[in-house]
Amino acid sequence: MPSHSTDDEDKPCRACSDFKSWAKTQHKVTFSTTNKTTKPIKTDCPLDREELGKATWSFLHTMASYFPEKPTKAQSEDMSRFFNIFSQFYPCESCADDFRKDVKENPPKTANRNELAKWLCQRHNVVNVKLGKPEFDCSRVHERWRDGWLDGSCP
Repeated sequence: MPSHSTDDEDKPCRACSDFKSWAKTQHKVTFSTTNKTTKPIKTDCPLDREELGKATWSFLHTMASYFPEKPTKAQSEDMSRFFNIFSQFYPCESCADDFRKDVKENPPKTANRNELAKWLCQRHNVVNVKLGKPEFDCSRVHERWRDGWLDGSCP
């Protein structure tokens, strides 16, 4: 498990708990578990390509933002291997092929948290461009995937 700085210990770990549990520690959020005005959404169906992509990128960016600031050689090597293995088994075959080619041309940068997060953001932006989506400002990856927006809008 990655070690966290003392600043990290002062904040509850959002990635380590579900939203309801985390929100209870914040004493800021109230929510209802029932919504009588809308039809329930079926959530136990297989993910489609877009849902899988969004969930995957969320996981990968969060993982990169929690990677150690000063990883050991073994952690750096393991993370690099992870991305190479991941690209072999990703369920969307065309996505996996594209990612494998991109990773081969742009090997994972795993010297530290910031380098990995920036590398992954750049890989994601390559996909965003292919899909006609806007590119993400890679200087804000930790705000988006670890710390929350600086304006305090994340509960």
